[in-house]
Amino acid sequence: MGEIKAMTGNTAAAVGAALSRPDVIAAYPITPQSSVVEYLSDLVHNGSIASTLVATESEHSAMSVLQGVASAGGRAFTATSSQGLAFMYEPYYQMSTMRLPMVMALVTREMISPCTVWGGQQDAMSVRDAGWIQLYAENNQEIMDMIIQGYLLSEHKDVLMPVNVCYDGFYLSHLVERVDIPEQSKVDAFLPAVSFDHVVLDPLRPMAVDSLTSGEVLMRYRMSHLEAMQKTLDVLEEVDEKFYAAFGRKYGGAIEEYRCEDAEFVILTIGAMTGTARDAVDYCRDNGTKVGLIKLRYTRPFPQQRLIKALAGKKGFAVIEKSVCYGWNTGPMYVETRSAVSETLSGLSHFSAIGGLGGADISLNHMISVIDTLQASLNTPGQKQTLWLVKE
Repeated sequence: MGEIKAMTGNTAAAVGAALSRPDVIAAYPITPQSSVVEYLSDLVHNGSIASTLVATESEHSAMSVLQGVASAGGRAFTATSSQGLAFMYEPYYQMSTMRLPMVMALVTREMISPCTVWGGQQDAMSVRDAGWIQLYAENNQEIMDMIIQGYLLSEHKDVLMPVNVCYDGFYLSHLVERVDIPEQSKVDAFLPAVSFDHVVLDPLRPMAVDSLTSGEVLMRYRMSHLEAMQKTLDVLEEVDEKFYAAFGRKYGGAIEEYRCEDAEFVILTIGAMTGTARDAVDYCRDNGTKVGLIKLRYTRPFPQQRLIKALAGKKGFAVIEKSVCYGWNTGPMYVETRSAVSETLSGLSHFSAIGGLGGADISLNHMISVIDTLQASLNTPGQKQTLWLVKE
């Protein structure tokens, strides 16, 4: 039996990382991520974990340090947000395309400007095609659990890619919830010691790492990377089942469905907003509306087949997001969901709903308004105008 504590999302991320026994932690502080590494720093310096902590002068340096760690076969961890993510983009991209496993907590926040330090998901969405596995947590328990699951997934022989565990800045990072902390011995049994050796910095086994590459070789690299990303869709389901067997908690894999079996239409959510969406679904169900909820947990790889199956027989869907896609006047996951189910799209009513930018609240009334708007459009299939969830 684990220990139950009340803690912030940032503390949950730090505890999850500590339980995973990273060899090296390297990071630079930025709001709202800073307390993740502050907590880990305390654990290192009081001897609670046998990790090396590297306090770097920038996020670029932090990711560069961890490239060396992963290249030498070590387990690596960091955390960042917003402008910090932008600053580390060069080695961030290298980490994935060199196929180096690690886990990074991405505490999502708006990108400036207009100047803001508040929550949103724009930072994470802006790097969704940088080759990382990307998942979103709904609550503090899921943050901790996904850090632990993330290492098993990242280091799997069929995957070998870094993982972003994304969670909402301030709404999760700084708010306190009940968290069940697993025993270290059970985490050790679930998460074996690092054993990948496809890239090793070892003078006794010399190899060229990230050398100048011809176009033909690069093509093979990219093809292999994309093939591994698709294999990840099966592996993440296996990891979720193994985690359930070990700890009794299960998250549904790439998506989680709620009251979808007999639903006429569904709303899709990402991250912490999902709890409010569940309440809205329950409220509308009590008033005779057959609505369901799909929580989109993984955005990379994108769970196309799971979504096709979940939306089969439905009359419509709306995707609610805390980010924008500038080229489409919608949210980015609406564009991807629409593309994923394009073969069956003609009979569906669908639209994008955008809210929560810059820390703005997405209320229960907002969620109900999305459901009401979608229900009213079911008799006229096709794409509807983007719904902006502004202050009532």
